[in-house]
Amino acid sequence: MTTSSRKLDHIRISLEKPVEAQARPFEDLVLVHKALPEIDEASIDTSCHFLGIRLKAPLIISAMTGGHPEVKEINIRLAEAAQEVGVALGVGSQRAALEDKRLEDTFSAVRDAAPDVPVVGNIGAVQLKRYGPEILERLAEMIDADAVAIHLNFLQESIQPEGDKDASGVLEAIRSAANGSVPIIVKETGAGISQEAASDLVKAGVKIIDVSGVGGMSWAGVEAYRAAEVGDFELEQMGRLFWSWGIPTPVSIVECKAAGADVISSGGVRSGLDVAKSLALGGSLAGTALPMLKPATEDSQAVVKALNAYIRALRISMFLTGCKDIPQLCGAPLVVLGRTREWLEERGFDTRKFSVYRELAR
Repeated sequence: MTTSSRKLDHIRISLEKPVEAQARPFEDLVLVHKALPEIDEASIDTSCHFLGIRLKAPLIISAMTGGHPEVKEINIRLAEAAQEVGVALGVGSQRAALEDKRLEDTFSAVRDAAPDVPVVGNIGAVQLKRYGPEILERLAEMIDADAVAIHLNFLQESIQPEGDKDASGVLEAIRSAANGSVPIIVKETGAGISQEAASDLVKAGVKIIDVSGVGGMSWAGVEAYRAAEVGDFELEQMGRLFWSWGIPTPVSIVECKAAGADVISSGGVRSGLDVAKSLALGGSLAGTALPMLKPATEDSQAVVKALNAYIRALRISMFLTGCKDIPQLCGAPLVVLGRTREWLEERGFDTRKFSVYRELAR
């Protein structure tokens, strides 16, 4: 099966099947309500900067698709919405365009539709190792990208019938890429990144990590469906067994921040409230993918409506915590409960620093 055909499978299954993790770790996070916010809601500023470009909100439409003629229109609609709302946009893996030049316009059309917002390219770590760091310039030029994301998807590769499971040499490839002229982001694809891995990445020169933790779409689940369709019942079983494998997004935010990285929170960010919680926990930006996919099959305005709902909930969260701008939100008191607190404490973090100490310092 070609890479292009596989991309179409991924979109079809994501639209037709339940592919999300069962856990909702953001429910373990509670922003402390401020009964006397002492600000005018109308004066709240949700803007921030990402890759040197001003955004109207700390949000990126995370990498989803590209690489098949039938999904070009989806990318265009996502880009049009990102441009109108003023948020960043990531494209799916550009591997298919490297294998077939005719597919480049399924990606390049994004920049034409979104000339003024940050656009992030995408390539797998295995492909980076294979092609070498110089490939990043070609990928960036293809879509006039502001940065290229290098994705780590070894859980997916383990379940994928065509999976490439040779992870040797990946860190060195990323180190070489970090020394190049194209800014890079390292991102997971639904299984999260630990402090240990983040520390290795930071030492290799990586500045921005997209955690993409457990809580959102499960690529093991997607590949389980694909395995079932081709009659590989053992791989289907493995996909279901490892459906929720990985590190929950809130945990991964804390661990990657502790390693010294700027953090993009993705993986189960299902509202502007989750965006607010992400920033209060240590993220600089939040990403969402699956909730934008179905609207993108309709038209760009459906995506705009979905994004505006995120931003409205973010504003309400900021108002109810007395935060007039994003820097204040990043210091808002937050209570960590349940399994997330247990996980963080077992990993050596004092979760009280997000609530008691912050509130006393404000």
